[in-house]
Amino acid sequence: MGWGRRWCCLVRHFALGLAVLLCSTCALAQACLPQILSIQSAKAAGQGPPPIASAVRDWHNVTLPDHWLDRWPGYSGAVWYRIDWQRGCAHPPAASATAPAAADPVALALHSMVMAGEVFVNGDLLWRDRNLVEPLSRSWNLPRFWLLPESALHAGTNSVWIRVHGLAEQTPGLGEVRLGEPEALRQWHEQTWWNHRTLFAMNIVVSLVLGVLFAFAWLQRRASKAFGWYALNAFCWALFLANILATEAWPFPDTLAVARGNLLVFLLFGQSFCLFTWRFGRLHLPRLEKLLWALTLAGMAAAIFAPWWLVDGVLHIGLVYFGICVAVSLHFPLHAWRTREPGHLVYAACLLVFLCAGLHDMLALKKVIGPAMPWMPYTAPLTMLALSMVLGRQFMLGMRRIEQFNQELTDSVARACDELGGTLAREHALALSHSRLQERMQLAHDLHDSLGGSLVRSIAMVEQAGGPMHNRQFLSMLKLLRDDLRQMIDSGTSVSVTVPDTPQAWIAPLRHRFASLFDELDMQSDWQVPAAWPQPPGALQCLALTRVLEEALANVIKHSRAQCVQVQMQWPDPHWLMLRITDDGAGFDVAAVQQAGMGVGLRSMQARLLRLGGHLDMDSEPGATMLAAWLPVPGDPLHDGTGQDNLSGKSAPSPR
Repeated sequence: MGWGRRWCCLVRHFALGLAVLLCSTCALAQACLPQILSIQSAKAAGQGPPPIASAVRDWHNVTLPDHWLDRWPGYSGAVWYRIDWQRGCAHPPAASATAPAAADPVALALHSMVMAGEVFVNGDLLWRDRNLVEPLSRSWNLPRFWLLPESALHAGTNSVWIRVHGLAEQTPGLGEVRLGEPEALRQWHEQTWWNHRTLFAMNIVVSLVLGVLFAFAWLQRRASKAFGWYALNAFCWALFLANILATEAWPFPDTLAVARGNLLVFLLFGQSFCLFTWRFGRLHLPRLEKLLWALTLAGMAAAIFAPWWLVDGVLHIGLVYFGICVAVSLHFPLHAWRTREPGHLVYAACLLVFLCAGLHDMLALKKVIGPAMPWMPYTAPLTMLALSMVLGRQFMLGMRRIEQFNQELTDSVARACDELGGTLAREHALALSHSRLQERMQLAHDLHDSLGGSLVRSIAMVEQAGGPMHNRQFLSMLKLLRDDLRQMIDSGTSVSVTVPDTPQAWIAPLRHRFASLFDELDMQSDWQVPAAWPQPPGALQCLALTRVLEEALANVIKHSRAQCVQVQMQWPDPHWLMLRITDDGAGFDVAAVQQAGMGVGLRSMQARLLRLGGHLDMDSEPGATMLAAWLPVPGDPLHDGTGQDNLSGKSAPSPR
């Protein structure tokens, strides 16, 4: 038990001694750090090195960070800040006890100055901004760090002079200033640089990447207007942050022009933010949108054209739009709670986080709360990435629906193609059957018109013979029938047959055949055919005219009991050929024949002419019957000789 008490006492005394040693070491280290004695400010007059302190009146004791508008409302110009400080303890070097003591190195760190300035140490220039007059340099978000040269420091009290040049519209002043051990201040400077520059640069990169991606998505599908407004919102946010990182006023002529441009960007940011939120939530608010557009255009006009003495008031338009964005951000979570859609809920959460960060930074900027690290640079990338994931999910769902639709469309097209293939096969079979039927009808017409006409002539010759006919006569009639049969068989290739040089050469064989038969039947015939073709017909037209003429003359022989027959070929119109056959026979009732259905011969003639674009005219009464066959010649611009009429509607002239 005695040994235990002794060990406990030893441990307790050792801990007490260690604590005393640590406390004394911390106190010694604190005593060795530079000590700031006072911080004062006064209005500066003109350029030049720091003045003698006693030569400047109205020095004011201040604490940093400082905004001089609290003391001098509406003042724009330059202000001196004088920081008096004293170095810490000195340590003798180990090499020589007789050498003078060497003090620890001292560093100077500056948080920011609004808007530009210069730094002096004991009257020596340490650093100066590029432009101290308009357009002012922009050091308001640019931390600085310097290792003070030993040659510029004194053993006693030292002074750091900082002259700040600023405008009343930009809340001018000086940020936090620190003097101390270099490594500690370097770490503080690096952390401040990360908070005030690196984070904003990351925000700009993220905003630009997302803006480009969604801009391309909107260009590929213009119906997705939410993507377009989100891209514009991201670009405006990147421009707004670029103003924070800019160190010069370029390309603007002065600081107020920069403020005007920044206000324009913020107004467009608020406009695109509201429209994107409404489009994303599928909210239809046409009246609010029109009112918002009107406010935006009015604010832009004020920002551009307002005179310089109203700029301070115009810049407060940004607060109005900040309030509009806050109202939209508070309304959308209520809408998301009603819809309960996952995308809306995620975006509502992002808006609340972004709103809290924005309110915190706004209160810190307006000094409602104490100096604090900004939250916006941290929350903005996270909320933008979360929202981008939601929009990307919607885009992928849309693409998936499109792929599904394309697959369904492909299957439907395949089924339709199969059905169409079956339908085409049936149509092809019907077309083949129809073609066969047309060929049979054509063959029947050819048999009737050519071979039938020859048989009628032969029968008429046999009936008119006074006695038995010789073998040569029968052989001649059989040869005629054979020639007609060959001509009928070759009619399918008649397109390549050469058209006779003259109408008389064309009609000569028919005239020879029927003239001898008319003579035997004691019938007079009159053949009036031009000596030359005004416009040569085609081979098919020649064949059609031959068949029509044969059928018409055969009908005269069989039915008319006529005494006189006349055949005329005329061109009543330069583009139309007319073949007219008239007789003085018994005639027939044209209307009755057409109503009851024309006979095979008349139907055959009309069908032939219609296939070639022509037609058949009939007029009959006792003692006068007329058939007129009309055909367009190949040179007619309205017809091509194949039965296809031109759409101009020109018809053949009526027979006289």
